[in-house]
Amino acid sequence: MKRVVAALIEKDGKLLVCQRTRHQTMPLKWEFPGGKIEEGEQPRDALRRELEEELGIIATIGDEIARIQHEYPNGGMVELRFYVVREYQGEIENRIFREIQWAAPSDLTKYDFLEADLTLVKDLAAGKLL
Repeated sequence: MKRVVAALIEKDGKLLVCQRTRHQTMPLKWEFPGGKIEEGEQPRDALRRELEEELGIIATIGDEIARIQHEYPNGGMVELRFYVVREYQGEIENRIFREIQWAAPSDLTKYDFLEADLTLVKDLAAGKLL
């Protein structure tokens, strides 16, 4: 099973959402920034590293607010851990995505998110988690 961490970066009541490029797996889908946990890495350390690589920020990783296991139709399994990020140093820059946007939680369902993120997206849009 692939272990993945993702950040719910919150600013002024909005969340940062990121669109994959055409060349990534599941092209042009929207997601929350983050990535794979490397062998021997702690989840928060992995997320801090991924956010620095993808967005150029040094993040303070907050509480884990959701953990989801998802099986894709092709049989691939993923465990996603979502953490709140309310503080970071540096300016957010788009280093790897096609597009990044700040979205109100109530607008999240308008984006074509990765299948594994949909339950969380619905909960956030309904005001259940943050």
